[in-house]
Amino acid sequence: MNKDRTDIEQTKDPIKNDSIEIVERKGLGHPDSICDGIAESVSQALCEAYMDKFGHVLHHNTDEVQLVAGSSKPEIGGGKQEEKIYILLTGRATNQFEGKTVNVNRVAKNAAREYIEQNFKELSTDHIEFESKIGETSTDLKTVFEGEVPESNDTSFGVGHAPLSRTEKTVKRIEKQVRNISEIGEDVKVMAIRRGEKIDLTVASAVIASRISSKKEYREALEKVEETAEEIAQEEGLSTEVEVNTADDYEEDSIYITETGTSAEMGDDGSVGRGNRVNGLITPNRPMSLEAASGKNPVTHVGKIYNLLAQEIAVDIYERSGEFAQVKIISEIGQKIDTPQRVGVKTGASEQTVEKAVEKQFSSITELTQEIINGEHSTF
Repeated sequence: MNKDRTDIEQTKDPIKNDSIEIVERKGLGHPDSICDGIAESVSQALCEAYMDKFGHVLHHNTDEVQLVAGSSKPEIGGGKQEEKIYILLTGRATNQFEGKTVNVNRVAKNAAREYIEQNFKELSTDHIEFESKIGETSTDLKTVFEGEVPESNDTSFGVGHAPLSRTEKTVKRIEKQVRNISEIGEDVKVMAIRRGEKIDLTVASAVIASRISSKKEYREALEKVEETAEEIAQEEGLSTEVEVNTADDYEEDSIYITETGTSAEMGDDGSVGRGNRVNGLITPNRPMSLEAASGKNPVTHVGKIYNLLAQEIAVDIYERSGEFAQVKIISEIGQKIDTPQRVGVKTGASEQTVEKAVEKQFSSITELTQEIINGEHSTF
């Protein structure tokens, strides 16, 4: 890559000068995250189907998954589902190519079902009605896949930074660890506000009704959540106050219990791209792209590739130098994906370090594509 396309600005991590930092993560079972996960799984399944039949990935974008919440009556010790969750798979994909056909909608529904079965404790395909309405893609966009290095099919940008701040690391760790508590479902949302060295944490945790037998056990489950959050924050060097399931009203018997471990069963809808960025967080103190990366094709869609690549470059710079790095990459439709319009880097690292990291990551951009297809990179 031509180094003249790279702009470097010397700076330290600006977050350290912010007296207030806000960080959020929508957990694996949040309705928006369910859509993200399914969209990405559908894309990976289509990539596999195209590779098997044609030897290369064909054009597709499956980033339009919609979730309509169901209806349920959870009760301590059990409960029942009255209306199924409805999940609509939409987007565009190549159904026919060189006289051969891929049953896109069948591949998509199978991938969605498999994702649910592999990632949730209690939520299953029995709780969900799936429908797939993925349409045929534009013929013009198919042409950008030709050639050894594909062309960008959009003008877009990607953003990444490294390392994560203490608040960012705390939020990611809490969501993951809380999901490991047996009584807690996958719908865990963590909101953090750091003021100086103190962090206020609000955690919403869907308790699985069949895994508790009393309000006492419900409270004990929430105590485990609180203890987990406090311990992680302290390990990151932050004093903390933790609030868990703050909307509970014990006098009115209104507590956050679910049959499936997700609020999608009883009122919360979801959509791709409304939650976490590719680093797994929502970080209003940082520059962010609003791209819905999950489900976009990993070969030519820079809205996906450049967000992940920007993150890889930032991590590379940090690992080489120990200095903070923030990376922005902008593309131009029709140009090779290894030839961006500009790369902007803010960092404390040397110019030589930045150039080495940028060159290395862009020279292996097609390897990144394969890693995405293999599921080696999270998009939410």
